[in-house]
Amino acid sequence: MSDGCVWYFAYGSNMQRATLCGRRGIEPLRALAARAAGWRLALDKPPLVPVGEALANIVPDPGAEVLGVLYELTPADWEHVELTEGVRIGNYRSVTVRAAALAEPALEVDASALASDRRDPTLTPSERYMACLVAGAEEHGLPPEYVAFLRGVPARPETPEAAALRPLFEDVLRRRS
Repeated sequence: MSDGCVWYFAYGSNMQRATLCGRRGIEPLRALAARAAGWRLALDKPPLVPVGEALANIVPDPGAEVLGVLYELTPADWEHVELTEGVRIGNYRSVTVRAAALAEPALEVDASALASDRRDPTLTPSERYMACLVAGAEEHGLPPEYVAFLRGVPARPETPEAAALRPLFEDVLRRRS
């Protein structure tokens, strides 16, 4: 890793280049398919603005592992991720996970990830959101069985509230020069 850079383990929509690079304006120095042991993917996190849909989250689970993308970012890019994911206002909190690259098993690092204690098991992710996770998993070569797992997550059509707010969120997430 380059001096002063940050490893970021993404497991949700930030796995997708269109989200991380396009919507957030972040160009990672490296992107590697990876796993983080001791964590489980949960698709039950309410969004900051209640629109009736769930987002991705990770929860501690000693017998589980979550797959995702290990990004090498500049400190400024990591700050932008934290800002746009609402870390400063309690939407997520930064946690440290031990992540291992799938293609380079010798590469194992402490990485920053985002987790939340805000959970609502009555919520379901939208089909649009799950399509972002599937696209990101495929782009980074996550194992076919994991992609199949993501495809099998029960999802619902995007709510009208979420669709109406998406252009606003797109604008807020975009990095300003």
